[in-house]
Amino acid sequence: MKKVILFLFVSVLLTSVIKSQNKVYVAEIEGMIDLGLAPYVKRVVEEAQQNSASAIVFKINTFGGRVDAATQIKDAIINSPVKTIAFIDKRAISAGALISLSCDKVIMVPGASIGATTVVDQAMNKQSEKAQSYMRAEMRATAERTGRRTDIAEGMVDETVVVEGLVDSTKLITLTSEEAVKYGMADSILADFSKLLEAYGLQNDQVVDLKSNWAEDFIRFLNNPVITSILMMIALVGLFTEIKTPGWGLPGTAAVISLALFFGAGYILELASIIEIVIFIIGVILLLIEIFVIPGFGIFGAVGIVLMVGSLFLGLISDFPLVDWDMIQMATIQLAAALVFSILFVFILIKFLPKSQLFNKLVLQRNIEGGSGYTSDVKVKEMLGKQGKALTDLRPSGTALIEDKRVDVVTHGEYINKGTKVIVIQEEGSKVVVEKVK
Repeated sequence: MKKVILFLFVSVLLTSVIKSQNKVYVAEIEGMIDLGLAPYVKRVVEEAQQNSASAIVFKINTFGGRVDAATQIKDAIINSPVKTIAFIDKRAISAGALISLSCDKVIMVPGASIGATTVVDQAMNKQSEKAQSYMRAEMRATAERTGRRTDIAEGMVDETVVVEGLVDSTKLITLTSEEAVKYGMADSILADFSKLLEAYGLQNDQVVDLKSNWAEDFIRFLNNPVITSILMMIALVGLFTEIKTPGWGLPGTAAVISLALFFGAGYILELASIIEIVIFIIGVILLLIEIFVIPGFGIFGAVGIVLMVGSLFLGLISDFPLVDWDMIQMATIQLAAALVFSILFVFILIKFLPKSQLFNKLVLQRNIEGGSGYTSDVKVKEMLGKQGKALTDLRPSGTALIEDKRVDVVTHGEYINKGTKVIVIQEEGSKVVVEKVK
């Protein structure tokens, strides 16, 4: 009995010790710094705070990336109540330097480098003075916050900043590991991660190596420019197809899912806000009013299309206060690609799908005997030029009475009221296209 009690006591004691063991969280910042990386870093900081971690170590090896993404990551690190350590393995260039300097401690491996934070576009051309001024202020404020030299931080952005004994007025500042320690931009040089743990008395702490989860990877995937353009294309084609066909089907469902993924990912990444979503919904409503309520095409339809396209464009641009030409250019290219391929895809559907064998297999060719007064087995070519009248409102599809036969017809988008005289102008596969008799 005594042995059992002793065993239980030891088990409870060991469990409590394990639970109370301090933790060191480790996150990796490697490759391109994009908006998809920010949610991952924020989660690491929040989880470390919730578990009262001893420290967060950010393993950094990057040539940089988006300034707005780096700013989000920097803010999350600076606001962390848990000690943060940047462990620069190889390099922290451009946006990577801003993230590194936001940490409480900066450790570099031998032969690493940090600096060169001038804002450039994707073609590596230097951006406007407005962009450089913003980045200088960010670097200077970050260095000041973490107790490092503001002149060197500013010189990493602007080659005209002269740091005596370091560089002349024609070169950006990029420091090696030795130089960074010498000038106070890094705290020490350590060969590997285990040496870092020993240096800060963390060697006995539990190391929690957090990787990005599937949701963060999925959001990062959706943020890819190609995927974003595809989502917009599916949404536009799906909405067009759904409006042109009766009832609700697969195209409308695909459009809704694509829009949810597009705006949902944008909202998480701080690209889109609730305003862009509301603008898009208002645009759709105005377009539907134009199609189903007001005959013809006028101000409601035009404004609706402008609002829809505008909301998609705004959903591609960050709320970041410094929106440079590179961001606008990329957003324009993505939206233009989506619009061009959407128009091309719709044209192919209208032109070739009705004549394809697949379409004929999907569409019911014979369903009611001709004697009933209804028929879909009409020799369309023989009806070209024939006149009749609309038995239902054509919005744009409906039913018309042509030579005493009820025929399913469609217009080219024109709204025609019930009872209006119509004329057959075209055949598209099994479709009878009509217009109002002038």
